[in-house]
Amino acid sequence: MIRDRGNIKWTAMMLPEHVKLLRDWAKEDEYETKPELDEQKLEQMNEVICEAMAYGAELSITYFNQTHHLTIRGTIHYVDEIQQKLRVVSKEGTMIQVPFQSIVNVTT
Repeated sequence: MIRDRGNIKWTAMMLPEHVKLLRDWAKEDEYETKPELDEQKLEQMNEVICEAMAYGAELSITYFNQTHHLTIRGTIHYVDEIQQKLRVVSKEGTMIQVPFQSIVNVTT
């Protein structure tokens, strides 16, 4: 059986810049892609948001932030149609602005 040490064996011959690039490349493999939403899903999310605003209910909003999906839980404070953003007050009391285009899922 051959006992290979993997990348450890080759790092002594590589420049530090190359090692950094390899680590960055491995990190990029963990990136997620934003799914395409159809009209039916968009309409369903719109109904959930309108209902939550009317009754002051708490929502769980999943949105895409450049490389990963993030989920926040809170109540909707304001829908800014000019800037195309949804202002959400989280459980901790912080105001978070979520762009309409980055919203992936909304649940109660």
